[in-house]
Amino acid sequence: MLSRRLAAVNPAMRAREETDVKALHSEQVAAFRRDGFLFPFAMLEEAERQTALADLDRYERWLGAPLSQQTDRRRMTQPYLFLPWFDALVRDPRVLDAIEDLIGPDILVWTGTFWIKEPGSATFAAWHQDNTYFGLEPSETVCAWLALTDASSEAGCMNVLSWHGAPRQLRHAPRRHAASINRAGQTVVEAFDDREAVAMELKAGEFSIHHGLCMHTSAPNHARHRRIGLGFNYMPPHVRPTTSVRMAAMLVRGEDRYGHFDLIEPPGGELDPASLALHEDAYARYAANYAEVVARREREWVGAA
Repeated sequence: MLSRRLAAVNPAMRAREETDVKALHSEQVAAFRRDGFLFPFAMLEEAERQTALADLDRYERWLGAPLSQQTDRRRMTQPYLFLPWFDALVRDPRVLDAIEDLIGPDILVWTGTFWIKEPGSATFAAWHQDNTYFGLEPSETVCAWLALTDASSEAGCMNVLSWHGAPRQLRHAPRRHAASINRAGQTVVEAFDDREAVAMELKAGEFSIHHGLCMHTSAPNHARHRRIGLGFNYMPPHVRPTTSVRMAAMLVRGEDRYGHFDLIEPPGGELDPASLALHEDAYARYAANYAEVVARREREWVGAA
C-alpha cells in the first residue's frame, strides 16, 4: 500500500499518522491513500478571490494578452518566483496544513502553473498522470488545485480515477495535441477503465488535492466564464531528481535535510528584474529536466514494446 511505502521512507509521515492531523481527519487521509485525490476544501473568502483575480488581471495586462494565448510556457510556470501574490497562495496555511497531513511537515514547492480555459475554447487534457514526466523519485508529489472561478463539469473541471489502493505508473505518449493544456500533450496509451471517473467539481475559492500518480483528464470549457485554476505542486524533501539536471525548489514549510535541490528564495517584488532573472534560471532547469525525462520515457517504453 502507498501509505506503508510513504511511512517506510519518511519517518515524519509515520509520526504524522500516529498523531492528530492539522487539517484533515483520519477518514480523509485514508481516502487519499485509497483513491489518490480529495476534494473540495474551502479556502478563499470572496474578497480574497476578487483580489486574486485583480492580481491576475494586472499580470495579464503586463503580458499584453491573456495567459491562454501565451505560447511561451515560462509565463505560466513557476509564477511564485516573480509574483508575490501567487507565492502567498502557495504558502497559505489553509493549503499547507492539508498538504502536511499527507506528506509530512517538511514541504518543498518545485513548480506551479496557471490552468486557464477560455469560455468556448477547445482546450482539454487527455487522461494522464502528472508524475510521468516529472523525473522525480519516489513518486510522492501532490498538487493542490485552487479554483479562482467555478470549475464545474460544464467548465471543464478535472475528472479523476481512483487507484483503489494500488497506484502504478502507466505508459504514456507525448501526443502534442494543439489544444492540449499540458506541455507535451501526454496521454495514457495502455488500456484502463474510466467508467468510474469522478468529476472533481469546485466552486470558486475551493481547492482539491491529487497525487502525482492519480489519473485525471479534463474536457473543454463549455461554460460562459473563464475557468481559472492555479496548481501548486508540493513534495517532501527526500524526493530526488532522476535526471542530470540540478533543479531548484522553494522550501515553504519545515526544513530540508536532504539537499537534492537548490533552494531559492521567494520573490523580492512583483516582476522585478531580480525575480524575473531567478525565474529564468529555475525555469530553464525545469524545462531541461522535463525534456530529458520525455526522451528517456520514449526510449524505455519503445524498447520494452
